Amino acid sequence: MARKYCWKTGCDVEATLSVIGGRWKPVLVCHLLAGRKRFGELRRLVPHATERMITLQLRELEADDVVSRTVYAEVPPRVEYDVTEFGRTLEPILTDMQDWGSAFKARKLAEEDAAEEGAAESA
Repeated sequence: MARKYCWKTGCDVEATLSVIGGRWKPVLVCHLLAGRKRFGELRRLVPHATERMITLQLRELEADDVVSRTVYAEVPPRVEYDVTEFGRTLEPILTDMQDWGSAFKARKLAEEDAAEEGAAESA
């Protein structure tokens, strides 16, 4: 997959984002860190992403050696995705992102609750 990124002089954060950037790539990798999944399972786990987007994101992750794709010669064909050994090195990054997201959600929910309580008191 061709990327618009200069590997010699570009920022290291930009290099990381060129691999896992986007809305669905980190989510897909997180689900795959839990174990091998078939495409249909991933589609159910990420219901807000379209099939096309999941396919594109998985192809890019596969091209960057983060995800491996195994096709079984069966009828109907069965395809499974798994995180590669190299892809597993993203686990601490994604765990930190999960922890930060959890704290952020809790903060936002607390703000909403406080706003609703203030609205109820003034009514």
